[in-house]
Amino acid sequence: MASQPVILQALLFLLTVLSTAWVVGWAYSACLILILLFHEMGHYFAARYYGVPATLPYFLPFPLALLGTLGAVIKIRGLIPNRRALFDIGIMGPAMGLVVALPATVVGIAMSRVIQVNHRPQGTLGLGDSILFSLIAEWIHGPLPKGHDLLLHPIGFAGWAGLFITALNLLPMGQLDGGHILYALFQEKSIFVYRLVFFSFATYTVVARQPTWILFLALTFFLIRLKHPPTLNEEVPIGPRRFALGIAAMLFFAVTFPPNPIKLDF
Repeated sequence: MASQPVILQALLFLLTVLSTAWVVGWAYSACLILILLFHEMGHYFAARYYGVPATLPYFLPFPLALLGTLGAVIKIRGLIPNRRALFDIGIMGPAMGLVVALPATVVGIAMSRVIQVNHRPQGTLGLGDSILFSLIAEWIHGPLPKGHDLLLHPIGFAGWAGLFITALNLLPMGQLDGGHILYALFQEKSIFVYRLVFFSFATYTVVARQPTWILFLALTFFLIRLKHPPTLNEEVPIGPRRFALGIAAMLFFAVTFPPNPIKLDF
């Protein structure tokens, strides 16, 4: 019986490789799978360090999605001993994912081409840039002339996807990585921030007419929830170094989150 989860994980991994390759190509698939793997193994090894039982990653293939996947998850099968452990488990996923996502973004943008907008290949999808992605693109290619755009190389698209997935995970809500980090910093006071972020996000979705976010908001409300369970020992302090890293993680979320990931009027 113990081998069954491993077989399922291996099958899901293979299907995710195939679904991401089918959507964009093998170079994209290899980079994105590596980003997801680093992210989830960051959580896994941090959990094991603190003696918290955790599974290996479950990859989620979905060839009908923009990215060819819904990401990957691990299952935490034990209680988190204290806020310090919660913080480390939460932050190590995004931190390790960025080890691959940032170089992939730089290399991929360098391999991308500046083209005239009216020369875009048919079926090209417009992607919204985060502050960080825009700064990297301008650093490599300079300010784009009017009427021009960047045609992303598949590795550049994998970098964009990696930053996007990292930003989503850093959203300060419930059981997302950002929710873990925020709870480790502020405990019960974090619930107010969760609700504020959720309702601000929902308001933006309606006002800016961004249907892209409707499904995500529904999943957040019903599955991820707007609260966080306590750790076993809430009295263990996280210390000033982790507190500073937590604030830095929230600031990093702000510069990597694209409020309009898909340009409907592209």
